[in-house]
Amino acid sequence: MQLVFASNNKNKIKEIQLLLPDSIQILSLEDIGCTEEIPETATTIEGNAILKANYVSQKYGYDCFADDSGLEVDALYGEPGVFSARYAGEPKNDENNIDKLIANLNGIENKKANFKTVICLNLQGEQHLFTGIINGKIIEERMGTNGFGYDPIFVADGYQQTFAELTLEEKARISHRGIAVQKLINYLHF
Repeated sequence: MQLVFASNNKNKIKEIQLLLPDSIQILSLEDIGCTEEIPETATTIEGNAILKANYVSQKYGYDCFADDSGLEVDALYGEPGVFSARYAGEPKNDENNIDKLIANLNGIENKKANFKTVICLNLQGEQHLFTGIINGKIIEERMGTNGFGYDPIFVADGYQQTFAELTLEEKARISHRGIAVQKLINYLHF
């Protein structure tokens, strides 16, 4: 089976490929000749996943899936949420986003947060959504060099290390994206 993953984020593509069985071949946006930036104008994580999947299906005619993810911090009423990648503004910059988040949490005791991923699958004319959530907390000092985004400051419940201290394989197994991808795999009956 061949599916387009509506992403050019090489980190995400690597993470997803680690989780999928060999019987599913992933094509990136680059592989299908999609070089334009797909608009992410929805106000929810679910909405952006749907926008991206629909864009590829409608414009290129492929069965595909797209994801959108965000970090939701309890004390900040769910921020940065759908704006996680651009929390500190344009251009996207992980370090600036982390700095802004740490500054916004300064003096706040409740550091509970969760990562949320929604995958939208467009397959043979039908659309399905799969959600993965991992709870944890934000720490104030960056730890680890693996991963991307907010990984250096997020510690999942039940773990001592940040996502950036885990190997890619460890993170992929327990992460919000890993949970959503497992639901996708279960749906596809693998």
